[in-house]
This record gives sequence, C-alpha cells and structure tokens, in this order.
Amino acid sequence: MAANDLALDLEELKHLQSIAKRPRVVSLISSEIRNLEKLSKDGASAPSSQIPAPVSTAPKATPSQLLNYASVASFSWDQDNDKVKIYLSLEGVDQEKMETEFKPMSFDAKFHDVHGKNYRFSLPKLNKEIVPEKCKVLVKPTRVVITLTKASKGNWLDLHYKEDKFKPNLDKEKDPMAGIMDLMKNMYEDGDEEMKRTIAKAWTDARSGKAADPLKRFS
Repeated sequence: MAANDLALDLEELKHLQSIAKRPRVVSLISSEIRNLEKLSKDGASAPSSQIPAPVSTAPKATPSQLLNYASVASFSWDQDNDKVKIYLSLEGVDQEKMETEFKPMSFDAKFHDVHGKNYRFSLPKLNKEIVPEKCKVLVKPTRVVITLTKASKGNWLDLHYKEDKFKPNLDKEKDPMAGIMDLMKNMYEDGDEEMKRTIAKAWTDARSGKAADPLKRFS
C-alpha cells in the first residue's frame, strides 16, 4: 500500500472516530487506526533494512597458502609384512587441528598450532604402493603414529622410493654397452679402493678396445 493511501485512510478513519457514538464502532475504528499506523511506521523503516550488504570480491586465500610449516625434526619407523609405522616425535598435537592426505605412492600430514607452530611431515614418493583408505594417524601425548597399509605384502628397504642403481639399464633403444658402463660407474662410486682400481682398469681396457666385455674380469 502506498504511503499516500495510508495517510488518507488514517485521516478518514480518525474523522469517523470523532463522529462515532457507539462504543463497539469506536473500538473497531480505533483498532484499524492502530493497524494502519503500524503499517505506516514499518513502511518508513523498510528502505533502510533492505539495503544490500556489501559483498567482498577479494579472492579468498586457502589456509595452506597463509601458513608456514616447520619440518618434523625427529622420527623413526618400523614395519611388518603388512604395514609400515612411522613415529613422529611431536608433543601436544590436537587431533582436531590435523590434516592428512594419503595417496597410493605418497602422503602428507600437517599439524597446526602445536605450541604456537605448524609442522608438516610428507613423503612425496614412497618406496612402494599403499592402500590410502586403510591408512591412519594416531595422536598420543608425546608423539604421532602414522600407519601405512602396504598394497602388497613384503619388506621395504626404505620409506623413500629409490632407483636400483646396481640394476643395468635394459632400454633396448640405447647402446647395451652404455648401460654396462653406467653400472660400472655406480659400482666404482660405492666400492673400496681395490674395487675402484679393478674397475678403472676394466674401464680403460673397454675404451681402448682391449676388452669386449668390461665386466668379464668380475666373472
């Protein structure tokens, strides 16, 4: 209802009220006057309440973009045929302030607000595959235990994935001799003095054409 119409209705009702004589009629008119007066007040305040709130267009930053993380300084691990357990020396971790992400070949754990600091422990490439949905994290008073469930039973030589540098390169597109030379190089780097002298001699002979097979002297 328009404000002008309300004002006219009120004016007419008040005129009727002034000439009405029966109590019931006066009461009815007075009640209607109060209703219209209330509508008039609500209408006057409506524009201010309908002003839309400002909407922020600034991009929202995710928590991980705003936080700095320290690496967990001390940890140990052990395993059985089915699982790997990692023990983080971290005291005062809140289970509700922890984020974990497990993938088949990696995992990432973040611990927020631990004595005023944020910590992170992650392995971007595991030794072997795990089953993400079966992995878990247990928070204890002085440490955190991360349990990784192996996708296949067996022993892990390390937590991290490592190339077997003593395995010859079998790439058929490459020169077979190049793969053997790479193997000799790795053996030389990890060998003792006697091994290094032997490999150096075999290497020299192979390059000079005196030995067709540089690994023959090791057989």
